[in-house]
Amino acid sequence: MRFTILGGSGFIGGALTHRLQAEGHECCTPLHTSLPPCAGETPCMGHVLYCIGLTADFRSRPFDTARAHVSHLIPWLEHGNFESFLYLSSTRVYVRSTSTHEGAPVIAHPDEPDDLYQLTKAAGESICLSLQDARVRVVRLSTVVGRRADTHDFVNGLLAEGARSRRVELQSHLDCAKDYVRLEDVTMLLPRIAVSGARRLYNVASGVNLTHASVCAAIAEATGWELSVHPNARSSKFLPIDITRVQKEFGFKPKEVLPAIREMARHQAQNSPTIYAQ
Repeated sequence: MRFTILGGSGFIGGALTHRLQAEGHECCTPLHTSLPPCAGETPCMGHVLYCIGLTADFRSRPFDTARAHVSHLIPWLEHGNFESFLYLSSTRVYVRSTSTHEGAPVIAHPDEPDDLYQLTKAAGESICLSLQDARVRVVRLSTVVGRRADTHDFVNGLLAEGARSRRVELQSHLDCAKDYVRLEDVTMLLPRIAVSGARRLYNVASGVNLTHASVCAAIAEATGWELSVHPNARSSKFLPIDITRVQKEFGFKPKEVLPAIREMARHQAQNSPTIYAQ
């Protein structure tokens, strides 16, 4: 099949491209600043996966965040010639909700800078779902765990810090808890949803929250690094993500995440070029 990965140079987009090509599919990865070919004028783009987005640096880059989550999306949806279109959103939209089922309302405060992320993601979702087109779908992803070049996410940030100093200081409390899902589960499931999903909106997560304590214990077990917690560490807990929909439709059985974190930590410790002080 033919796939077009928008954001193909990023963490998830790059992993999707690698997997799809390894399975023999044709993949196109245009620059996110490119304009789409007009429908009817060029061959179909096949199944489009919109992986463009910002993560931890969204607070300092509000305009780039809005462009990534909304502005760049519009011309591809409006003028693109595709078999299906899958927009990657985030389970962060549930941060103020009392339920994580796909039908739960998204609650956010426009005057809160931290809510910019879920507001722009929700706007992108709304554009997709307002179209009376069953080929256009949305996936809300939880925190994806896998080795990556940048260290903006929690796990890779800890590993980078530990590789530098053999110790890690947490800025958040050990009882903080949220959902993580393995990269290989994500790259396996997203194309299936894009090609044959019967619904318009799906959560993709493990369905089980991990505490920072359990994540750090896995890293310490694999590396021997020391762990400390900042005196002013803050506590936060998210609701477990409801994955009933993808479990029923696709038989999704997410793999355990802690073994992947231990393996990432071992790899980081063994391959770091840092020379530690004696």
